[in-house]
Amino acid sequence: MTTIAFLGTGLMGSGMAACLLRAGHELRVYNRTADKAAGLVAQGAVLAHSPAEAVRGAEVIFSMVGDDAASRAIWNGPSGALAGKFQPGALAIECSTLSHDWVLELAGSVAKAGLAYLDCPVTGLPDAAANGNLTLFLGGDKETIDRALPFLEVISTDQIHFGPLGAGTAYKLIVNLMGSIQIAAAAEGLVTAERAGLDLELVAQALACGGCGSPQVARNAALMARGEHDKDVVFSTRWRQKDTDYGLRFAAKMGLDQPLGAQALAAFNAVLDDGHAASAETRVIESLRKSLPKK
Repeated sequence: MTTIAFLGTGLMGSGMAACLLRAGHELRVYNRTADKAAGLVAQGAVLAHSPAEAVRGAEVIFSMVGDDAASRAIWNGPSGALAGKFQPGALAIECSTLSHDWVLELAGSVAKAGLAYLDCPVTGLPDAAANGNLTLFLGGDKETIDRALPFLEVISTDQIHFGPLGAGTAYKLIVNLMGSIQIAAAAEGLVTAERAGLDLELVAQALACGGCGSPQVARNAALMARGEHDKDVVFSTRWRQKDTDYGLRFAAKMGLDQPLGAQALAAFNAVLDDGHAASAETRVIESLRKSLPKK
């Protein structure tokens, strides 16, 4: 049994943490909104009131939060994880989707504190997180990955090592930006189909199994066709906009313009401007409809 701290128990983090609990590890959890950790506490986890308290005595520290600001708050400051008394040489496994610049800065801070950092963003929906079926995108040295593998295998079915620190995040930002473009393109296609008088649910079904299909298109086109933007939200527009922005920032860091990505960002910004940050990313179709000229 290993002492593990898990920081961030939202939709994804709670499922991942539950997998570690079922594997028999001792788990101390922290979430800014403590109520979101109640299910894990009922399963045997210990609730901590600060990140520093959560990591006390920890051999492994997982973090799964929403953005750079949340990650900074988790790791830094007088009650942050880096101020805690974790085991010397403990593993710090950052699973959040963060900006590339912050990941590299955080990796340096973590190393100075005596931790072994692993860049480990994930892909998969909450069901996959709860069932240990995520795919992990790894950036780090082989020694750290080998140490982390027994814990990574509990939460995932596939681990892809892309290279040194930051490489896992680089890939995640690329693929998430592509996903944003696909969602925006699906919204445009459905609006055009609507103007043509086609059955949107039938169009969504055809898209899912056609040449333009992808898991992203299949899932989101069906929700767009049904107009289900606020029911059982899995991934909100707030997080889609954030991922799109981080992806574009990384592309700019590589010296690249991404005009399609920029258009996707504008589309998701429009949803936020309409006051629907908490709605599903599929609400982009409504903002697109609103922007189009009347027949």
